[in-house]
Amino acid sequence: MIIVMKTSTTKKELAQVVAKVEDLGYKPHVLYGVERKVVACIGDERGKARLQALEILPGVESVMPILKPYKLASHKMAQDKTVIKVRANGRKSEVAIGSKQFVLIAGPCSVESEAQILATARAVKKAGAQILRGGAYKPRTSPYAFQGMEEEGLKLLAKARKLTGLPVVTEVMNPSDVALVAKYADILQIGARNIQNFALLKAAGKLKKPILLKRGMMTTIEEFLMSAEYILKEGNPDVILCERGIRTFETATRNTLDLSAVPVLKKETHLPVIVDPSHATGHWELVEPMSRAAVAAGADGLMIEVHPDPSQAWSDGAQSLKPETFAGLVKGLKPFVKAMKRTLA
Repeated sequence: MIIVMKTSTTKKELAQVVAKVEDLGYKPHVLYGVERKVVACIGDERGKARLQALEILPGVESVMPILKPYKLASHKMAQDKTVIKVRANGRKSEVAIGSKQFVLIAGPCSVESEAQILATARAVKKAGAQILRGGAYKPRTSPYAFQGMEEEGLKLLAKARKLTGLPVVTEVMNPSDVALVAKYADILQIGARNIQNFALLKAAGKLKKPILLKRGMMTTIEEFLMSAEYILKEGNPDVILCERGIRTFETATRNTLDLSAVPVLKKETHLPVIVDPSHATGHWELVEPMSRAAVAAGADGLMIEVHPDPSQAWSDGAQSLKPETFAGLVKGLKPFVKAMKRTLA
């Protein structure tokens, strides 16, 4: 159930409602919208009749049931779309994900060296990227493949942030590493293989930093949103959903980019949605056309792999763009972004 408060609700009235929800044995989650506040009541559905009676309290506009299993992620939970503001450490400017600003996240699959990550950071910023991506911990299918530079890679990402001012997003794989990765990163990524690592989702939910949650390669949209629900339930409201392709019978591409997921997610949830065409297609020449399609589908941003020399990349070189190719992609996106009534820095 959700309790929709009136626009004129006072802090005292809101506190009274929250206390009453707790008295009834439910856990209240307050979402602060632009015009009004909503209280989600998490608990046993059998007691919803008692919650319905809270409509008589001062400041309450209505009490409504949520039929979806993902209550906090549901569109019914929020009157307004969630906008997630990201700021690099010590910087005044911020990136607003989910706003009219179309966001570009770019960088290498893996941090390989100081020269590599700094060169990439400079290049993607010059081309128009607002956030730098780079893997310090890498989940790999083969145990013999490069697994990432770990904390040394995190330190190099922090150095790139200091040099360029770009906020940093990097993946965390283990609940025990969450605190360490959060020390260096501005956004923590939970990858496709960890979409149902519930211990990791809960640990991420206790953070005060945004989480970029990638859809699993065989994850339904409902399962995707239920994973987001784990993070939201722990108190972290800043979840960015990322469509990165699903596994089908098709072998011409690495995965099958499910662009229909973008409007479906926009209908089902208030959370921002971005697209990763690099992992979805697995081929660099397919990244630009699918990027344009993602903009047209209504995505809030893109996550694209860029490497100074893809032929020498330690991972995912085939799907990585050269800096000059990325710059051309950004230029080509501008008419599409404008047509969707968005802005591109």
